[in-house]
Amino acid sequence: MSTIYTASDLSRKRKEVLREAREGGAHVRDTDGLSLVMLPESRLTFLERMQELTGLHVVIDRVISRGSAESVRDLGSNSWIRVFDREDLIEFANELGDALQAARGDQSSEVADEVIEAWRVTSRQLEDPLRREVLLGSSTDSDFVVAERPSETS
Repeated sequence: MSTIYTASDLSRKRKEVLREAREGGAHVRDTDGLSLVMLPESRLTFLERMQELTGLHVVIDRVISRGSAESVRDLGSNSWIRVFDREDLIEFANELGDALQAARGDQSSEVADEVIEAWRVTSRQLEDPLRREVLLGSSTDSDFVVAERPSETS
């Protein structure tokens, strides 16, 4: 995107402008001086998704640094993270940070989306008190018994 095209170039040099746009992006200066960028829709979709994921990472970091749970109103669309304790959030932030790095390198949010989905599934499980107790509750050896092999019926 080194060349900056004018609005009139859109008709005179349309093939060149479109080629540059397909290859990553084309700058166009509108008649009023506004700078515009043409790029593939898939690239815009990726950038918008990365913005959302980075926003979640910022929210998690903010909750960690404050050391206290945020209200549902403060968390907004990220309110599902409220079920996690500080240690979980630190682990989540680290995993998400690594996934964001991979996403930037791959130019695909797939890895980060998988990390988010795994944590969402976990948060849904932790919202249920019985499941939370099973997942996080303590257990002793007496909680377990040896299972007998089922007998074969003739």
